Amino acid sequence: MSTRQKLIWVAALYFAEGFPFGMVMDAIPVYLRLQGVSLVDIGLLGLVGLPWTLKFLWAPAVDVWGHRRTWVWACQALMCLPLIVLAGSHAQADIWILWSVLILLAILSATQDIAIDAYTIELLEKHEMGVANGVRVTAYRIALIAAGGLVVAAAGLAGWGMVLIGAAVLMGLLSIISSRAPLADATTSAAQPRPLRSASDAIRAPLEQFFARPGFLAVASFVLTFKLGDMAIGPMIKPFWVDRQFTPVQIGLVPGTLGVVATIGGALIGGSLTSRWGIFRALWVLGIFQAVSNLVYAAAAALPPNTALMYVASLVESFCGGLGTAPFLAFLMSICSKAHAATQYALLSALFGLTRALSGAFSGMATEGMGYAAYFTATFFLAWPAFLLLPWVKDWAGDGRESQTP
Repeated sequence: MSTRQKLIWVAALYFAEGFPFGMVMDAIPVYLRLQGVSLVDIGLLGLVGLPWTLKFLWAPAVDVWGHRRTWVWACQALMCLPLIVLAGSHAQADIWILWSVLILLAILSATQDIAIDAYTIELLEKHEMGVANGVRVTAYRIALIAAGGLVVAAAGLAGWGMVLIGAAVLMGLLSIISSRAPLADATTSAAQPRPLRSASDAIRAPLEQFFARPGFLAVASFVLTFKLGDMAIGPMIKPFWVDRQFTPVQIGLVPGTLGVVATIGGALIGGSLTSRWGIFRALWVLGIFQAVSNLVYAAAAALPPNTALMYVASLVESFCGGLGTAPFLAFLMSICSKAHAATQYALLSALFGLTRALSGAFSGMATEGMGYAAYFTATFFLAWPAFLLLPWVKDWAGDGRESQTP
């Protein structure tokens, strides 16, 4: 198979990976708020994202049984069911059905992600991975725009029931496409015992190496808190837009589409600055921009409704969130040993993912009690504990110039 053909498959698969995540994290909160669901319940949606954080726990099963391709298309086909159920339910009347199908959707999507990542690693040669990474990130971001932008905008025109059925049809089509992907692995039942035994060793050894390094607790605390302010404000942004009486079309266009584009731009510029300044300095400077950007939303909430200010708040917060993400991801990569890079990075990502899930669960309750303006201001202060830890993580961060672009 030519490199071009492989890249086409990578693009299709990573679009399929990003779309259900975008549906759960970006589109569904708008749908719920329009249905009158409380901010507390919408905030708890962060806990639905735990399968993406904890997916490493059942990743060995995907390694052991069946072909990667089978896991991919089967999960995609099964994801049609919860989307169809969502289309026929009313959020307030069927709240427990809603949470059940969202959890099922998240588990299926996370399992699909495991299989797609493994399939891609086996499909590509080393010299193809650089360009494939660019294709992967682009396709994933396009899927987020499709789910968080186009789906929300389309719902304002055609209704949520029709749009959710359309999303189910799309996942069905992606399943058919994925079933035609060339086989890239030779997993057999005879190979089952070894991966399960090695999985335990693969997790234990990297953890022991991390614990043995001086300052591990400070670094772990830093990973948990650096994006805390950014993660805490995220789940409440689109409900805020709904409560400010913006239409689904406007929400889909501005925070759902232009916001994602701004995040990509911020990440690219942040990556360039990280290469020029080094990781440690970039964490300080770009982290401050990331924290301060939350105050623009706080101002938008405190002042009388102003469309222009809302647009500015969305673009500034999204752009600065991308700025802060670049050195943070570079830091995560830089502290992983080459011998255990994949496992250590997955574990760090899981640690960071806990911040997203737990802060999201707390966000709705806090906003209900404090109001948007006070809560958005509080998220600014939530960003600062990480800066107190930076002196302790400096030795881990290193310089990171030129070679550390994420």
